[in-house]
Amino acid sequence: MFDFYRVAAAIPDIKVADVEYNLTQIMAKLDELKNESASVVVFPELCTTGYTCGDLFYQSTLIRESNNAIKQVVEKSEDYDRIIVLGAPLSVGSQLFNAALVIYRGKICGITVKTFIPNHNEFYEKRWFSSALDLKAEEISSSVILGAADASYSIPIGNNIIYSLEGNYSFGIEICEDVWSPLTPSTILALGGAELIINLSASNETIGKREYRSDLIKNKSASLLCDYLYVSAGSGESTTDLIFSGHSILAENGRLLMQNEDIAANNYIACSDIDMGRIRADRLKSKTHKDAFSYYVEDRSIRTVNICTNRDYSSDASLYKIKKHPFIPSSEAARLERCKNIFAMQVGGLYKRAQVTGGKLVVGVSGGMDSTLTLLVCAQTLKKLGRPMSDLVGITMPAFGTTDRTYNNSIKLMETLGTTIVTIPIKDACLLHYKDIGHDYNTKDVTFENVQARERTQVLMDYANKIGGIVVGTGDLSELALGWCTYNADQMSMYGVNASIPKTLVKWLIASVIKHNIFPESTEVLNDIIDTPISPELLPPDENGNISQKTEDSVGPYELHDFFLYYMMRFGYSPAKIYYMAQKAFGDVYDNETILKWMRMFYRRFFTQQFKRSCMPDGVKVGSVCLSPRGDFRMPSDASYNIWMKELDELK
Repeated sequence: MFDFYRVAAAIPDIKVADVEYNLTQIMAKLDELKNESASVVVFPELCTTGYTCGDLFYQSTLIRESNNAIKQVVEKSEDYDRIIVLGAPLSVGSQLFNAALVIYRGKICGITVKTFIPNHNEFYEKRWFSSALDLKAEEISSSVILGAADASYSIPIGNNIIYSLEGNYSFGIEICEDVWSPLTPSTILALGGAELIINLSASNETIGKREYRSDLIKNKSASLLCDYLYVSAGSGESTTDLIFSGHSILAENGRLLMQNEDIAANNYIACSDIDMGRIRADRLKSKTHKDAFSYYVEDRSIRTVNICTNRDYSSDASLYKIKKHPFIPSSEAARLERCKNIFAMQVGGLYKRAQVTGGKLVVGVSGGMDSTLTLLVCAQTLKKLGRPMSDLVGITMPAFGTTDRTYNNSIKLMETLGTTIVTIPIKDACLLHYKDIGHDYNTKDVTFENVQARERTQVLMDYANKIGGIVVGTGDLSELALGWCTYNADQMSMYGVNASIPKTLVKWLIASVIKHNIFPESTEVLNDIIDTPISPELLPPDENGNISQKTEDSVGPYELHDFFLYYMMRFGYSPAKIYYMAQKAFGDVYDNETILKWMRMFYRRFFTQQFKRSCMPDGVKVGSVCLSPRGDFRMPSDASYNIWMKELDELK
């Protein structure tokens, strides 16, 4: 469903050269997975015999028994509705190959042969095995493995085969050392269309190798824009000189989805879901991926084997971790590091602009989180430039909705930072303007609110002109996505440092500044600011002087909108898929009706408010989602949202 598929790594216990025992363990793993909705079940390299047989690979008895084991797996697969990928030695003519057999419904669909045969350090495979480059044929008869039979058939063999599960996805295979080579078979296969790469391996463990191996697979999945499943032989292999890791890894375009925890694992099954929608979205956008196909692959012979399963292997994504907050790293350490780097990028962007303009930095300070983050970025920029903090001018503009808490916090923050503080009340100017345009003050509508927003921007712009400075904007990515900003008011500035910062991340950025003790004198007030409700403060406070206008009451929870924004913009997912994922991510927080309500709000506002983004100010991109018309996103301001809303209307 929605391009989610399940894959399984099966690491059986094995006894070296005891094919009969190994077969029972392979069969047991298949039985364990019979009720699991995995599309493909992958066993390690040479698992019918064990990887560490050494010169026993020269024994015809071992190869014969391995073929018998393959035959029994093929027979079992007649009633087994999963793709089986099995590692085994394979004798063809006068050569022995390290092979991966793809088996489905009583048939060997294809055989991928290892290309790069190690002959160094502890591995001397070239003593026994030939390379795929030494193959003399592109097909062999099934009788070579399964014995003479009336119904013998031809099996594609080589290192250039892509297996297509029609209507589902395509995968390619490489074996162990192949991924360590400078130009991997998986490179050719992925550029040729394989979306999942499977690696049957037998990798020994040494100190530091586990981390290196994980990074290798993550980086390979990123460079190839693919899912990559690495399945390694377990610690049942011979320990004469080595210990084998049983290290299974699943990576998706640079993200680690799964890996086993034990450093020397054995006899286990690991299942996980993959999201082919991510892979397809990134390949659709990547012209480099397509150009690389022309450079590396076009003249190479790639063969496709169609495996006619006549079924949909889609998974329910129950084994796929869908984060509530995709812009925010899960662990505290990762979050702090990410926020520190983002803050440095914001500072770096403004640093260049401040160098060029040479003037003071002017910020409208409300006591809210967005303006606080902007003020902190400006302060750090001036420190980096070696300029006095007085060159940062914070202007607070109390109006009809300003509360004591936000006003006092804005003043206290500027005092602790040492900025120049300017207070310009705007009530009288707004009242005069209401009178000029004939608007009744008692009508608390959009005009009542936007007059204040535009008055604040006019004050900022004019004051910046007066002192030869530039206005640094406070608006964030989430507000731009929703158009939750007044045109030619908080939508406008001379440079926007928060332009690619989602609302859900702003709080954590400020918290990171606190944690890293960048402005220690401001810690107390910063803690209070991040605990203050989000509000534009354009309507009068309640009878107790508290904020009455809470943004999320009107526009919806920002955590939902940031979730919708991320998956719509980053991967181009449909409303139906995003809704499905949101149900899984937020099912413990919001009911389906609430999610749909705010999804409709999101899509309507996203499309109708594009005109505000078409003329947004400069601002540095810091993440994978950016709405700048000069950067990542081009969209006509008058595009229709009808087909998106129609899809939402059909959801329940």
